[in-house]
Amino acid sequence: MNIKGQALIAGVFEHPDRLIPDKSTAQIHAEVVAGALADAGLQHSDVDGLISDATLGTGPMSITEYLGFNNLSYVDSTNSGGSSYMLHAGHAAAAIAMGKCNIAVVAMAGRPRSEKRGRPIVTGVPEHAFEEVFGPTGVGLYALAAKRHMHEYGTTSAELAEIKVAASTHAQHNPNALLKKVVTVDEVLDSPMISDPLHRLDCCVTTDGGGAMVIVSPEVAKSLDRAAPVILGQGEAVGHSGNGRRDLTATAAVQSGPRAFEEAGITPSNIDYAGIYDSFTITVLETIEDLGFCAKGEGGGFVSDGGLIAPFGHLPTNTDGGGLCNNHPNRRGGMVKIVEAVRQLRGEAHPEVQIPDCEFALIHGTGGMIATRHVSSTLILGRTQ
Repeated sequence: MNIKGQALIAGVFEHPDRLIPDKSTAQIHAEVVAGALADAGLQHSDVDGLISDATLGTGPMSITEYLGFNNLSYVDSTNSGGSSYMLHAGHAAAAIAMGKCNIAVVAMAGRPRSEKRGRPIVTGVPEHAFEEVFGPTGVGLYALAAKRHMHEYGTTSAELAEIKVAASTHAQHNPNALLKKVVTVDEVLDSPMISDPLHRLDCCVTTDGGGAMVIVSPEVAKSLDRAAPVILGQGEAVGHSGNGRRDLTATAAVQSGPRAFEEAGITPSNIDYAGIYDSFTITVLETIEDLGFCAKGEGGGFVSDGGLIAPFGHLPTNTDGGGLCNNHPNRRGGMVKIVEAVRQLRGEAHPEVQIPDCEFALIHGTGGMIATRHVSSTLILGRTQ
């Protein structure tokens, strides 16, 4: 089944707060869902599909009851970390195309900053006895990938720093961004080394918060007084260690990207705006290469000299400040990437970063660790007239 044109994103909402000590995760879910429905001009009673990776209680069952949805005909609880929400968009579009539902809400929320939670250790999985017992860290695993990319292609720390500089240049215009200060390459390189070669400013922020989107059928979209970007294509793929044979310089975007572009019927040259998962600067650089925006090994030059800075860089990326500066709620930044892409396609991004005549947007999520195992998902949206 091809989902091109089968569904549209009619409403989005990003929680404005980055530290929320006085509310529960369920309350945050309720606020972002209410915000997205209001943005679309719809009511709770209109919703017949719910997609959430919530781990509260009995997952989507608990959230369904808490949110007061009584007429659901479609429920999905796919969980692939930070890439979940690009998968959710594709799954919602497929469900709508199949007649399973007409109005689906996708919601996420979390409070890791308030709860001061570290990276969860998952026991009972096959790799646990071979990896977790040795104490790997998230930043350490991404540092492995960065170091190998440097070894293979001559990529430099200064080139990685350009990605943070672009994010901070955008974040200064976002009143809700956690980090609004514009930084220089030297400031990134002078920040403390966390795991060689990644400095502190190469790493994303940790925030409370969340977001939601409302995905609807074309028939519903026509009845709404709201610009609704159309879902053109979505691809997903799994990358894993292959029993030690993993290429640390590549991600599963090598597979997910072409699948999304083929379904959408466009190429990387058509993309006006990109929302690229930025858990670390190396995540962005490898993903840009793997999606075909430049050749493998040429990412360092591609991101340098303002290449990612809106509105006139050759690939304006993460114009809200991204996970490096703005928001990485519940350590899963995929949802807010979609929200900013919708803003760009509607022409509602901040004037300083709005892409002129933005027609096509790509959003890519990475869930897991690119050095071991992860899920990549690529989503392509188009502006509707």
